Amino acid sequence: MAFSRTARVALAVTSVGALALAGCGGGGDGGTAAGDPQRGADAKTITLTIAGNAAQGGKNTRDADWLVNYVIPEFTKQMAAEGVTATVTFQPSGVDDEQYKTQQSLDMRSGGGADIVALDGIWVGEFAQAGYIKPLDEVVGAAAGEWDGWAQIPDSVEQLGSFEGKRYGVPTGTDGRVLFYNKDLFAKAGLPAQWQPASWQEVLDAGAKLKALPGVDPIQINAGTAMGEATTMQGVLPLLAGTATPLNTDGKWLGDTQAVRDVLGFYQSVYGGGLGDPLLQQEAKGRDKSFQEFAAGQIGILLESDYFWRSVIEPTKGIAPMADRDSVVGYAKIPAQQPGKGPNGQNFVSMSGGGMNAINPGTDFPQQAWKLLQFIMSADAQKARLGGSAQITARDDVNAEVLAADPMLSFVSKEVLPITAYRPGLGEYPEVSKALQEATAAVVTGAAPADAAKKYQSALEGVLGGADGITTG
Repeated sequence: MAFSRTARVALAVTSVGALALAGCGGGGDGGTAAGDPQRGADAKTITLTIAGNAAQGGKNTRDADWLVNYVIPEFTKQMAAEGVTATVTFQPSGVDDEQYKTQQSLDMRSGGGADIVALDGIWVGEFAQAGYIKPLDEVVGAAAGEWDGWAQIPDSVEQLGSFEGKRYGVPTGTDGRVLFYNKDLFAKAGLPAQWQPASWQEVLDAGAKLKALPGVDPIQINAGTAMGEATTMQGVLPLLAGTATPLNTDGKWLGDTQAVRDVLGFYQSVYGGGLGDPLLQQEAKGRDKSFQEFAAGQIGILLESDYFWRSVIEPTKGIAPMADRDSVVGYAKIPAQQPGKGPNGQNFVSMSGGGMNAINPGTDFPQQAWKLLQFIMSADAQKARLGGSAQITARDDVNAEVLAADPMLSFVSKEVLPITAYRPGLGEYPEVSKALQEATAAVVTGAAPADAAKKYQSALEGVLGGADGITTG
């Protein structure tokens, strides 16, 4: 795919509402020099094409509508006020995220691709190591650090767009994981309506009391390979965070260590101790079934993301609606293994996902691309994208306004995001995640945590081609 020196720019929208601006001039004929943050800064006529992984009436239709009806006309007006003629069009498409990722990497590898690239946060390190994206301050210069929007993005959330301590882009939307619990079941078990466990043991203790209730599974924490990435994100990684042991440190993956054995030991306490349903973890639709069971009052404690609150048990439109959600469902922060054992001495932990936007280092117009990225991530634009719905964004000021009527999402925004962590954005992660899922599956079906940890170590060595990139002990 060839690109001229003219400003052919396109935006691509991912499933998390991030964007990609396509039409990079990296393949131009020498009129501008990639690496100069001021190249093309004085251009008076630019053409911007928005190519989105969204389509009106199709995939991510809200984002597509927002692009066509808000971003394009409003940004065009902004540029006109600055004396710049911008022609902006939208090219919709609808593919799965992996296809989108592959297309972006192929385009950028060939020297073309988007000028502003939307990436899932988990891809950032992979793209950075490949050289497809570079730190913002290298691409646009000092202006990258002068945006007032940074003050509205918590340091923890900046991890979504960062790699090895450098900003590669601007985070968009995010989420957080908590412990949901059924207040009615808690009351029957003699547990408090306002519950906040301070350790893993206190979670297990609550489960032990709930075990006395007939027809109730006390604790549901995703496990096994059938649950897929939900096992890693809604199970292994939050627990691992509670040991203050990162999955990847200085390029080395965590292998058979005490932290991994402790996490698998927690799974054994739940599923070997009769506090959870081991068969549910092995069913193809086990996660969906766990949603239905929680909504029916058959699960006491469930570790999930805020997606569960706003999309699964939402009283009118949820896939497992709970008419009494607001009065019956409680939520608490996930405790560290013991008080103070979380990262930086934290008492509580979480994990989050989400997306970011990076500027292609080969763009002909880094300053205009940065203006567009700032516009996209402005408070007004983000509120326009949400269209009155309650969903967590990367911006504190937007969250304070759009989440004001939803105490649970406000709780995540105020209490959880400041202490959250993100998955390592490295190419090996999906296979490492699968190995962790297999380890939990082994424990759920009766293996000792130490044995499951050894098998995990072996699987990890297979993924990495040896033990050199693994931390053990």
